[in-house]
Amino acid sequence: MSFGSAGGHSGNMEFELLCDVAARHVGDTNVPGLVVLAAHGEEVHAEALGHLAIGGPPVRRDSLFRIASTTKPITAAATLAVIEEGLLGLEEPVDRLLPELADRRVLVRPSGPLDETVPAERPITTRDLLTFTFGFGMAMEMFTSGEPWPIVEADEELRLASLHPPDPSVQPDPDTWIANLGTLPLIAQPGERWLYNTGASVLGVLVARATGQPFGEALRTRLFEPLGMRDTAFWTSTTDRLATAYRPTPDGLVVWDEPGGTWSRPPAFEDGAAGLVSTVDDLHAFARMFMCGGAAVLSAESVQAMTSDQLTGAQKARGGLGRDFFKGRSWSFCQAVHSGGAFGWDGGFGSSWLVDPAHDLIVIVLTQRQFESPDLPRVHRDIQDAAYAALG
Repeated sequence: MSFGSAGGHSGNMEFELLCDVAARHVGDTNVPGLVVLAAHGEEVHAEALGHLAIGGPPVRRDSLFRIASTTKPITAAATLAVIEEGLLGLEEPVDRLLPELADRRVLVRPSGPLDETVPAERPITTRDLLTFTFGFGMAMEMFTSGEPWPIVEADEELRLASLHPPDPSVQPDPDTWIANLGTLPLIAQPGERWLYNTGASVLGVLVARATGQPFGEALRTRLFEPLGMRDTAFWTSTTDRLATAYRPTPDGLVVWDEPGGTWSRPPAFEDGAAGLVSTVDDLHAFARMFMCGGAAVLSAESVQAMTSDQLTGAQKARGGLGRDFFKGRSWSFCQAVHSGGAFGWDGGFGSSWLVDPAHDLIVIVLTQRQFESPDLPRVHRDIQDAAYAALG
């Protein structure tokens, strides 16, 4: 089995090896279907393998997948575009547009009672949201604690869905969502430590208010239309193209979202942390934008910021999603940056998106199998390794 080629020349890479590696992971008990794209310079190869659902129709190159946290770098790029328009400031406190987050209180202990707080030492800035250091979000110790943290229980009760896997079916409209977040104390002081996820959700509300548009419309006009990302959105009406989503259990794969389920209708809350569906070619167009210095949507300065380490040693010292999270990588604006210069981010519903300018390489893998841990699943790692091996 070999890759289909689109544009450019062929023969510079051994993509048959990559395809064979991908095919070994496809099956009803492992990954029912996937689409993989690997690009080296102008040479672009993609392959669809398996089925959209167990026993269902075959996956196609234009099949849709829920990309979960691969949404995050898209949210960051839109935020930087709005900053370039002068509608936001990178170092500006968010109080002007998000008064719900002014005058914060901060928990004395992250796991402690919600009424044991101290005043925030400074306001939250746009940069804090982009770097996930604004003081609220996921920490690994939340999930390993013997007792539930009160802040995690409150997040669930208020339907924020920001401290557990995303769920558009429970989140309220943006104004209610941000008002609910504003009733909670922060987990850490602004700028103190890296906490995963929630910053990108808040950015969606911030961008919507800065532009006077729903967040999805701001994404469409700033990114999707200029880049030709015609299939990326917060929901789809073409459910025949959307993969059935599965979660692994000890007894095998279990369906957790049907094509006609949560992502088949407009959500009340367009979540900038995890809400999009997309295709492999749309994500390739987004990746190419970075390779081309931001062409059509961002300045070269914004691209540099999005692909450079933006954290201090102190912010990383408290760890990320696991003790070794920052080993060999750091964080820029809503995505990881690796020590060798590659960048990107993965989605826990089954996607990975990696861009490596030093090797002129892009690798995108879309599956419908949910991750089982913060670590990248083997199917994604094996395909990325094969892509590097294909470079010779």
